Amino acid sequence: MKGLWTLPNFITLVRLATLPFFLLSIAEGRFGIALTLFVAAGISDGVDGYLARRLQMNSALGAYLDPIADKLLLMSSYLFLAVPSYPATTKMPVWLAVLVISRDVLLLLVALLLILSSNKRRFPPTWLGKVATVTLIVTVLFVLCANVWDWPRSLLLVAFGAAATATILSGFDYVLRVARAPQTEPA
Repeated sequence: MKGLWTLPNFITLVRLATLPFFLLSIAEGRFGIALTLFVAAGISDGVDGYLARRLQMNSALGAYLDPIADKLLLMSSYLFLAVPSYPATTKMPVWLAVLVISRDVLLLLVALLLILSSNKRRFPPTWLGKVATVTLIVTVLFVLCANVWDWPRSLLLVAFGAAATATILSGFDYVLRVARAPQTEPA
């Protein structure tokens, strides 16, 4: 592990700093800007991860900051794209936003309880969790694109169904893994 101020951490901080501008773009109906910022955030996430691994610039701060930035972007995307009063022609279904946000809050609470009640400190991502994350990102991308261009409604419905399915399956997978795992880790 390296120091706090690494290039990957700086890129992650810039990604976090653009979040309010992304959300403001959605709230004001400027979906071209929102789409550009969302794609830039995705690219920067890949770049900071690549640099951290390739240049051995891993840090304890980056290990926490990067997933926090990712979760904030995804959860706020689902929330803002579902708000009925915002000027989107294509909305994220409210039920889907509630499902995604509820699952993430539940996972966060379970992780917090495990941290406070045991020696468990690591929660590595699972294959199903990664599939869910990609599906959720693609769904946000589709909704943003549908607000910029004319997209077939059937494509959006498939994305909504895939996002819901992946969210539910990954949530159950996480709960089952926690229930089966030993509650302590070696120090």
